[in-house]
Amino acid sequence: MIRALYDWTLGLAGSRHALWALAFVAFIESSVFPIPPDILMIPMIIAAPRRAFLIAGVCTVASVLGGAFGYYIGAAFFDSIGLPVLEFYGKTDNFTTFTDRYNAYGAWAVLIAGITPFPYKVITILSGATGLSLPVFMAASVVARGLRFFLIAALLYRYGTPIRDFIERRLGLMFTLAVVILIAGFAAIRFM
Repeated sequence: MIRALYDWTLGLAGSRHALWALAFVAFIESSVFPIPPDILMIPMIIAAPRRAFLIAGVCTVASVLGGAFGYYIGAAFFDSIGLPVLEFYGKTDNFTTFTDRYNAYGAWAVLIAGITPFPYKVITILSGATGLSLPVFMAASVVARGLRFFLIAALLYRYGTPIRDFIERRLGLMFTLAVVILIAGFAAIRFM
């Protein structure tokens, strides 16, 4: 089953609609979707290494725009959804303290979440809800997402064939590792 999914992803990666599919996945992943765009971006670069940096650029732009949408969700719906929940639990004072602390270090939170497996969408929505400066949020998002996707592109461009061989020989292990990283990112949310 994993092999069939891998082959399907490689087939999609080579199709003429691949960049649009990647842009869509990168956009929605930054605000609501739980699966990272790397799942599609990596096979696309493996299938067409000459386009590695174009693919990384599309992924970065779409992800940052999706992050802006996540920011909007946090800003627009906090008063109607988030605030009543905090009031119900008597936690509005705690949120004010948290907001001040978060906004003091928000750029670092965006940078860390944008680079690591930590779910970026949580930070995009939280940044909007706390009112983190939009220019600071956007700048940190561009740096973090660009660094993540262009680093992957550069590594695959330079070492593509050996990496592809490694992935294909150890597909089950790679899939398991990807799932563990994804779960670890969501587990980290619980402890924040």
